[in-house]
Amino acid sequence: MRLETITRIPKNQTHETPLLFIHGMWHGAWCWDEFFLPFFADKGYHVTALSLRGHAGSEGTIRGNKIADYLSDVEQIAKTLPTPPALIGHSMGGFLTQKYLERNNAPAAVLLASNPHFGLWPTFLRIAAQRPITLFKVLTQLRLYPVVETPEAARWALFSKDMPEEQVLKYHKKLNDESFRMFLDLLGLNLARPKKIKTPLLILGAEFDNAITASQVHATAHGYGLQAEIFPHMAHNMMVEAGWKSVAERILNWLNEKGV
Repeated sequence: MRLETITRIPKNQTHETPLLFIHGMWHGAWCWDEFFLPFFADKGYHVTALSLRGHAGSEGTIRGNKIADYLSDVEQIAKTLPTPPALIGHSMGGFLTQKYLERNNAPAAVLLASNPHFGLWPTFLRIAAQRPITLFKVLTQLRLYPVVETPEAARWALFSKDMPEEQVLKYHKKLNDESFRMFLDLLGLNLARPKKIKTPLLILGAEFDNAITASQVHATAHGYGLQAEIFPHMAHNMMVEAGWKSVAERILNWLNEKGV
């Protein structure tokens, strides 16, 4: 399957390990390309972001995809890189990173506002309580686009309250539908297994995240015997929030600490 990738090659490559960026629900490789890819390329990393099947410029359709399908996409692109990459996964991409590490080696990985290893029931119940009409649409249409179908809905799920409206509109136009079948995996059909993962992890979250709350991020970290770091005054899409650079710099410093 032809999968869209965005790659930036540094002018002066000072790090042997490439970085592979994995997006979350509704997104594509584009979400990394505005800030994170140029930032890390400028720091001497060979960087690649992929669009999962059916997302952005990749072949395939959305409906019916499972976590296993998306995982095969990540493995397909990882195998094209010169050496095993360090992974940086956001939201569902963070969950895919966990699944990838169950059966693949990597020098390091970052979970950014990641879906927890134990599933998305807390998010499901939060949507049921705060946005019941949205949940009704999801369950009757068997698709996840209703969660982000309007700019207002997308702001609630993904963006800070103070993000400029024109920026929200720009990103909202890029959002895809998302697989309901995959969501069932995240509710319990195919959860992650922390005991199988030995890769060094950095686990980051956002204070004002409605999709994956700080408490869920802390619970994920606890499952790996780690401490999470929560960035203040940020929402779910940490890679395009106003404070994105502080997140990128924390990741960079941690990778350097790990010798990656």
